[in-house]
Amino acid sequence: MADASFEDGREAPLNLGALETEDLKILSSLLQDAVFPVTEMSWRAAERRFALLVNRFRWEDRDAAERRGRPFERVQSLLVVDNVLAVASQGVDRKDKDLVLSLLALDFEPGEDGAGHVLLTLAGDGALRLAVEALEVSLRDVTRPYRAPSGHAPDHGV
Repeated sequence: MADASFEDGREAPLNLGALETEDLKILSSLLQDAVFPVTEMSWRAAERRFALLVNRFRWEDRDAAERRGRPFERVQSLLVVDNVLAVASQGVDRKDKDLVLSLLALDFEPGEDGAGHVLLTLAGDGALRLAVEALEVSLRDVTRPYRAPSGHAPDHGV
């Protein structure tokens, strides 16, 4: 039996979880350049759950789209962080209901006994920092893929 490859999931919706830092790196790579309105952030303190509804670029489909000469795609995905004790933000104006944010990276800063901080780095020097009792993050596609409005893959010129 062989391990699954990156391409094995290209046509199916993603439904992934991260309980360790290495797992979170995979989610981070899939979420790079995801965009979302500030209104799509939700922290339910009583449930200790933080959620984002994002429009993520389908990095797992990029090569196939290029080979086949078809448009790049985005898909709406739900990013959920559980065991959240507190949420802090920097450079994010929650009052600006028209603000659209872009996610650059998802990281974990470990603390003691499995606790720590999930850090969401945003374009334009913004960030969200979630204090968590334990690392538990999930990413699930919730819509069918759609043509990326720009028609291009994100490019950081690196």
